[in-house]
Amino acid sequence: MPTPLRNHLITRSRNPADLLNAATRLFGGSIATSPLDELSGGDHELRGVAADGFAVGYFASPLDVRVASAECRDRGSYFVNIGFSGAISASRGDLRATLDEATAGVANPGDTQELRPLRSRRTRFLGLRIDADLVDQEFAALTGRPPGNTVRFDFALDLADSKGRAVRLLVRSLLEQLDSPDPLFQHPELRRGQLRCLVTALLLAQPHSHTGELRDGPQPGYPRSLRAALAFIEANLAERISLGGIAGAAGCSPRTLSSAFRSRLGLSPMSYVRNLRLDRIREDILASGDPIGTIAYRWGVSHLGRFAGEYRARFAELPSDTAARR
Repeated sequence: MPTPLRNHLITRSRNPADLLNAATRLFGGSIATSPLDELSGGDHELRGVAADGFAVGYFASPLDVRVASAECRDRGSYFVNIGFSGAISASRGDLRATLDEATAGVANPGDTQELRPLRSRRTRFLGLRIDADLVDQEFAALTGRPPGNTVRFDFALDLADSKGRAVRLLVRSLLEQLDSPDPLFQHPELRRGQLRCLVTALLLAQPHSHTGELRDGPQPGYPRSLRAALAFIEANLAERISLGGIAGAAGCSPRTLSSAFRSRLGLSPMSYVRNLRLDRIREDILASGDPIGTIAYRWGVSHLGRFAGEYRARFAELPSDTAARR
């Protein structure tokens, strides 16, 4: 496979501090990096892409580094580190593994990692950050209910077995999509779909604290009325949506619909509409140069003042703060 993210160079420097600072920026302040020993010389390179819900970086550096979860107001992130060439001696707490093309390492929200490239080999690796909310959403899609607490993955992920190979292929597919010059592959919906597939594969391939809920037998899917409601919301998200309209499309009463949403998704139908609309607006703010108001109206927002307050409550920042990172 050719060098990934070839058109997304962030830094190439002989100063390791440039690499550490660039990694923190790439991952949106969700990590704090620090060298384990004295800052080493040599070449340090980082290529990467950040988008709503994830970020991926290609690292080429001999630097031994500690990566800790930074204090933040959201639910945190998962990190998947995959060797591209060479190998890394890695640890997560008391757990240790050698990361290479056949073994990846998974860190959970709140974990601290130590990564030490093996000096005898030319080491390159990928670091993938995934929002915890996305893992919860895909878990709920598989089981019909959100996890009762944080999903915690085992550390070492075997990429050589059949399930691990599926994860590796999906990672490569995501990288090829990010490298493609075709504007079609830059569409936020395609990226989101690719990432969802990857997260689902990770949940099914790697043992974790809620694996039993996936393997105890067939889990009940969403009832037909809820599936119809979700499809209606997705198709009409940019339009004015009412509880009565959703219930009519689902073929049930508003009370029955609200009960289904609360029991399966943990929130009311209109809260689901609001959150999904805010998520799509955020993605468009990051992906386009359109004015915030134009984007908000495009997704059915009618009151910009109320929208700004709801946006801040969900993402802990104003829409203008998000736009400043474009």
